[in-house]
Amino acid sequence: MSNRRDFIKKTTLGTLAVSSVLGYSGFAKNTKEEKIPEIEDLGKKQKKPIIISTWNHGLPANEETWKQLKAGKPALDAIEAGMKIPEADPNVRSVGYGGYPDRDGKVTLDACIMDHNSNCGSVCFLEGIMHPISVAKRVLQNTPHVMLAGQGALQFALSEGFKEENLLTPESEKDWKKWLEDSKYKPVINIENHDTISMLMLDQDGNLAGGCTTSGAAWKMHGRVGDSPIIGAGLFLDNEVGAAAATGLGEAVIRTAGSAMVVELMRQGKSPFDACKEITERIYNKHKNHKDMEYLQVGFIALNKNGEHAGYSLRSGFNYAVSDDEKGHRMEDAKFKMAWEK
Repeated sequence: MSNRRDFIKKTTLGTLAVSSVLGYSGFAKNTKEEKIPEIEDLGKKQKKPIIISTWNHGLPANEETWKQLKAGKPALDAIEAGMKIPEADPNVRSVGYGGYPDRDGKVTLDACIMDHNSNCGSVCFLEGIMHPISVAKRVLQNTPHVMLAGQGALQFALSEGFKEENLLTPESEKDWKKWLEDSKYKPVINIENHDTISMLMLDQDGNLAGGCTTSGAAWKMHGRVGDSPIIGAGLFLDNEVGAAAATGLGEAVIRTAGSAMVVELMRQGKSPFDACKEITERIYNKHKNHKDMEYLQVGFIALNKNGEHAGYSLRSGFNYAVSDDEKGHRMEDAKFKMAWEK
């Protein structure tokens, strides 16, 4: 019978073999980063609860989620309550009501939500419903499916008691009509095309949950769906390891299964920061000669099971909100690979 030392040795060799395949990013490796975590690290004390979410509009979302969590609400209910804040804010032009429309002048919405048991719900290409995050939660709770799309998602929402309403505000309609004068599709970094709100949470019980919601890229083709409602791209979590979420040009995140890969690197022992950085750099390597590179911005946030968090982006300008008992609610600037010059 193998003794404990032989078992650890064999397990380490096996893990290193997997890491050599899944961990390749095209950048020079830091051998220290590849070190297998010590067994003692698995028992590190959790920093909980903690909530992180993308961009400035993540701060009021965090505050409401924190309030709900401290009042004893379940994680998904708390996330839903927080994300409904930017969804209903007409001044947040990339999420929900008041979001920029597609080329046909239609506001179409994407959202997903996921709990610590890997239950998830998602809606995409949804029109006329103020709170897609709530519909996504109902998909999780009340259907055998993960994702509903378009007219089917709308029919489901109406059957669940949601009210259909016009989400195109006069301000967004005015901007859309101005855009029609030239009809040139060119995303603007860190402005109207990349401000998805993604949220990750480690609750009081030490369980992970997350959600995403967006109105997607401004002036997109009618029917376009980004990464935000796709489990494994815009959001992914494994309650044994950690959680990750994305913002930025959804096509680039989808091509690389971005959030799932960040979680996989954390499974291999990388910190949230190193995992976000490596996948961002992998995206850069795969897109540096791509037609999208001129306006490519991608950012990730990550939270591991110990409550350690980080953010990293391809270009400068990405920030995220953090809430915990230690420092309260605040914004943190993500580190980045390359500066952006307008």
